[in-house]
Amino acid sequence: MYILKNSLISIIRNKGRNILIGIIIAVIACSSTVTLAIRNTANRLVKNYEESHDIIASISFDRKGVTGNFKGGEEAKRENIEAFNNIESFTMEDVKNYGNSEYLKGFYYLYATSLNSDSLSKATDSFEYEVEDRQTTTSSSSTTTGGNSGMGKGPGGASGGERHTTVNNNTTTVITKSKEVFQSTRNLNGDFEIDGYSSYDAMTDFVNGTYQITEGEMITDFNSYECAISSELATLNEVTVGSKISLKNPNDSEKTYEFTVTGIYTDNSNTDDTQNMYSPSANKIITGSGVIDLLVQEDSTLVTNITPSFILESKEAIDLFIEEVKQKGLNEYYTINTNVEELESATKSIENVKTFATTFLIITLLISGVVLFIINMINIRERKYEIGVFRTIGVSKFKLTMQFVLELLIVSIIMLMVGAVIRKLFIKTNRKSAITK
Repeated sequence: MYILKNSLISIIRNKGRNILIGIIIAVIACSSTVTLAIRNTANRLVKNYEESHDIIASISFDRKGVTGNFKGGEEAKRENIEAFNNIESFTMEDVKNYGNSEYLKGFYYLYATSLNSDSLSKATDSFEYEVEDRQTTTSSSSTTTGGNSGMGKGPGGASGGERHTTVNNNTTTVITKSKEVFQSTRNLNGDFEIDGYSSYDAMTDFVNGTYQITEGEMITDFNSYECAISSELATLNEVTVGSKISLKNPNDSEKTYEFTVTGIYTDNSNTDDTQNMYSPSANKIITGSGVIDLLVQEDSTLVTNITPSFILESKEAIDLFIEEVKQKGLNEYYTINTNVEELESATKSIENVKTFATTFLIITLLISGVVLFIINMINIRERKYEIGVFRTIGVSKFKLTMQFVLELLIVSIIMLMVGAVIRKLFIKTNRKSAITK
């Protein structure tokens, strides 16, 4: 009680110094509060972003590894293409096998093929033309005329008549027309790419806004012959929502399939391609993966591409999943990529703000600590006489130290209470202003 009384007397007696100490403590409290608020908000934003954006692993073709084994020269072109064609593509069974993993939340895929059409015109700014091969052949024939065998013989026993030989040259030109293309068997050889999605989650171009349905709606059944086409293809062929379009097998023109157009989409991507009139998605038709399954069951020679996406449980599961897939037999010419860098890049600015706030707090604490130390050193120097008197009457060093600590504690509590009242009034004023507006 005696120490508390002396502390209060000292605080009242040294108002200016204690007000300065209170201001410094208030600055420290405000800095700490703001920093903690920023850190908590940043952590919450990062956590919410990570929870709303899954870690996706995709299998892609390691083109660099393949082309590293290619040979140079004109004669090696066919050999390189044949070597490329001999690399086994992973199948739907492979995708389901890789997707059966404890490290995954689930998976989806894009199953693509291509078809032709007699009723649709392909959106293109180029055309094919026939190449003529002219081959000229020349044949010769000879005809002999003259010579009179019934007129007797001349000198030396020779016949008396003359003979003449005529040579006839006949030129024949053969014109052949051909269209011969030698290319990779992995290329979709139809005029229209048919993209079959396994779920709405797989439609990433629509989810991120690259593609947008502008008329009608997206397909509702992934196993029915429904589709969405690009606005460019719809305009070119005067197709509307609800129209029927007929597509045919590029390998067998007698096999046709009728699709119902449920929606028309627009490609919102911005590209620097000034060479082509139409966008890359102009001839892309969106449907369900079940439709592609039906097409492949009917004709196994259809060229298909599968693009799977695997949803990982966490960052820690990435390496474990990659190792598991390799053990299951993934071809060495395929590689697994994730979107971790993309996710980290999206939250990098938030992490930078959090780091900046922490650095600011540390600097503030250091400066404030130094200032408080200096003020207290000056305070002790100024109160040497008081300290000497207390020591003379028998007050211990511990009690004197406790008095100085108690003075700082009382000033701190008072300033924190003042700050709390000001904050409450500030919030109340803001609420009134918001209600008035």
